This record gives sequence, C-alpha cells and structure tokens, in this order.
Amino acid sequence: MKTIHHTILFVKEKLQNAEGGHDWFHVERVYNNALLIAEEESCDLQVIKLAALLHDVADSKFHNGDETIGPKIAREFLVTQNVAEETINHVIAIIENISYKGGNFEKEFHSKELEIVQDADRLDAIGAIGIARTFNYGGFKNRPLYNPTIQPNLNMSKEEYKNSEAPTLNHFYEKLLLLKDKMSTETGKKIAKKRHNFMVSFLSQFYSEWEGLA
Repeated sequence: MKTIHHTILFVKEKLQNAEGGHDWFHVERVYNNALLIAEEESCDLQVIKLAALLHDVADSKFHNGDETIGPKIAREFLVTQNVAEETINHVIAIIENISYKGGNFEKEFHSKELEIVQDADRLDAIGAIGIARTFNYGGFKNRPLYNPTIQPNLNMSKEEYKNSEAPTLNHFYEKLLLLKDKMSTETGKKIAKKRHNFMVSFLSQFYSEWEGLA
C-alpha cells in the first residue's frame, strides 16, 4: 500500500499543470474504473493499480509525440520504489500498449491486466466525461467545433491520427463511437454501452442545434 500511496503523490506532482482532460482527475477516474472492472476478473491487482496510476504520467501528445518518455519516467520511478522487475516490465508493457493510436495497428503485448486498464482508460473517453474531455482538448488545440465540409477519416494511419488537426466533432467518429465495440471485459462492455448511447443522443442534439432546428 505504501508503494501505491507514493505513486499517487508522484503522479499528482507530475500532472499538477496538465491539460484538463489528462490531469490527475483523469488518472483517478481511470484508477477507479480499473478497480471496478478488476472486481469481476482474475488478475494481478498491484500491476493494475500501478499501470492505471502511471499510464498518462507523460502523454506523448504533450511531448512532441515522443512515446518513450512516459514509460521511461514510469520505470525510473518504480525502480526507486523497489518494485519487482517482473512487475515493472508488465506495467511498462501496459503503458506502451494502452493508447488508441488510430485503432489501425496490432498490439504487440497481451494480458488480462492490459485489457482491464485499457478498458478503464477508454471508459473515460466516452459518455459525459468523454464529451467534456474531447471539447476541452479541442479548445486546448484551438480546433473548430465542427465543419460540415471536413469529413471524418476512418482509415488513418497511426501517424495521421497523431497529427490530425480535424474539427473536434470528427473525433467522435474517428475514435469515441468506435470504443464500445473494442472493450475486452464484460464490465467494460456493459458500462460502455450506456455511455455510448449518451454520446449518440448528444450528437443528435448537436446537429439539431447546428441547423437551428432545436
């Protein structure tokens, strides 16, 4: 428990000036989601707790696309906590494989713990919180809310996805609405269905208001 406490303090410090959708509160929600999902699964709870807490300690979006910084920071921290090497390697593998990255790539690592933490992270990308985070990040990047002349790109490469400057609403079609069917755990699937339906209702209302119909 001392290791988890130290990890929480470490992550809070690292993310104290983070963008609102990728701050400590995002990590806390993912952590709680992961613990909820883990109740129904046979898994290594220490790995899940550490991976959930450290998964966004240095998101590549805020480090010029460098995907090595987060795992490096996480590993260095875990070594200072005398965490077993096997556990460290598992946590780092989860961090390296958790991101969506456009959805058009094959994961190189598989474990029940990855499925749980990934589902927990994806749950925070959909529903009411997901909508709020999406528009918060769009504002952070100064992107338009919506442009009917720019269609969503559903076949982006990893690099295209990472460098996209499309309107915020396109992100719903390029990622958020796809996540329901990418959940791995039964608990994740159940929660995702409800949050997905909320997003569908939101989009219907958005388009009605855009057209001045409601």
